[in-house]
Amino acid sequence: MNTSAHAIAIDPPPFPPAVPTGTRVYAIGDIHGRYDLLKMLHDQIAHDAAARPTERHVLVYMGDYIDRGRQSFEVVETLIDAPLDGFEITHLKGNHEDFLLKFVETGGSGDNWVFNGGMATLASYGIESTGEFGTAGNLAEIRTSLIEILPSSHLNFFQGLKLSHVEGDYMFVHAGVRPGIPYDQQDDEDLIWIRGPFLHANDDFGKFVIHGHTPDFEPVIRTNRICLDTFAYRSGCLTCIVLEGDERRFLQT
Repeated sequence: MNTSAHAIAIDPPPFPPAVPTGTRVYAIGDIHGRYDLLKMLHDQIAHDAAARPTERHVLVYMGDYIDRGRQSFEVVETLIDAPLDGFEITHLKGNHEDFLLKFVETGGSGDNWVFNGGMATLASYGIESTGEFGTAGNLAEIRTSLIEILPSSHLNFFQGLKLSHVEGDYMFVHAGVRPGIPYDQQDDEDLIWIRGPFLHANDDFGKFVIHGHTPDFEPVIRTNRICLDTFAYRSGCLTCIVLEGDERRFLQT
């Protein structure tokens, strides 16, 4: 089991960003239905926090809990019913939760969702299609089944997800931010969907951004952002960054 990750590094900023004194932040990248990896990483985080007591332990989940992997139901159930003790916890909203919510609430995005990992989520909730995925009639049938079978606690969880979280000099979002827009004036859709303009920017975003959404096989470190999405659903590597003062380290499965 690895406890650190090789990173793509470039010159650090002149004044390293920091979290508040007495605070240690753990942030977990995109889980995508890998309950097995989540359980392993939870054990590492609990051990790390117990070995290094501090005033505040903060745990931020970066979104995309569902889809692609086979255990979306178990992931969500764990996040709701088995939170780590002694942590201030924030669950961010990812674009895959946005897919599910739009499908449940309006019937929209169903075809995009099922072909971008949603079939695995449906199966984890016990929904198997009897027809061809993606047809209008079949999607209507799937939506009806999902509304009936989705536990109210899970729907409330999805509806209550936050779009961002700030700790000191760090901003945590699922996808990224729009360059040139103050961090506290960002558009909701950008926070869960943006890629190109954010990923290619060298801007000072007002906060150092920790995000997921755009996977690589190792954490990607830049002077203004770090991406924690390490293809967990197929690589077996779920990544957590640990922030304390102006120091950073990684825990990984």
